[in-house]
Amino acid sequence: MARTFVLTHGAWHGAWCWQRVTPALRAAGHEVVLPTLTGLGHRAHLTHPMIGLDTHVRDVTAVLDYERLDDVILVGHSYAGMVVVGAAAAAADRVGTLVVVDGFVPERGERAVELLPPHAAAHYRESAEEQGGGWRVPPRPLQNLGVTDEEAAEWLRPRLVDHPFKTYTDAADFGASELDVRGHYLACEGWNTPFGWAAERASGLGWRVQSLDADHEVIATAPDLLVDALLRVAADERVTA
Repeated sequence: MARTFVLTHGAWHGAWCWQRVTPALRAAGHEVVLPTLTGLGHRAHLTHPMIGLDTHVRDVTAVLDYERLDDVILVGHSYAGMVVVGAAAAAADRVGTLVVVDGFVPERGERAVELLPPHAAAHYRESAEEQGGGWRVPPRPLQNLGVTDEEAAEWLRPRLVDHPFKTYTDAADFGASELDVRGHYLACEGWNTPFGWAAERASGLGWRVQSLDADHEVIATAPDLLVDALLRVAADERVTA
């Protein structure tokens, strides 16, 4: 059965980052829609200090609404876990399945920066203050995200842009436990992921968890693994970690 995937990128990225994933999904008969969040990717020229988590949630819900999409598989990578949980709550009638790829699974009132390990949160704050005018976070070094594939790094690096820090300090308006939706979590365990807690939370909520032997930038370094996992989601197969 053909489904519609709405693939939502994470911090510093844009819709472009799914280029190694989308051809195989479309070849399998599925539709793919690629929002770009405000201030990122080809919309980087729109960045400003007041872009917050609610801005990015509205970016995604607007695509769902204006494209008249229904029963979508809404996918969020990394930071975008915050976004897709909010969008799944705000547009519950349009989302059939929710997928978080190695990212946040927030509850109401939680802030992304407070869900990071303390050393990472401190680095984000310092980077924003010292290099981002107090409101932008420069891209993290790709080696910090487990990337050892230099070809993939060279493909990613030139297009990464500063990320609006307010999106990390805003509290989530909705929580994953409040959603009435089929949930899946794809855990990238080929690096020192800081999202182990999120996989455990997802499992506790009854989401189906798949483990991928990949680093955080699985979208570029192991796209075939990610495609296979997403196709299993579309088939709604029961997968255990």
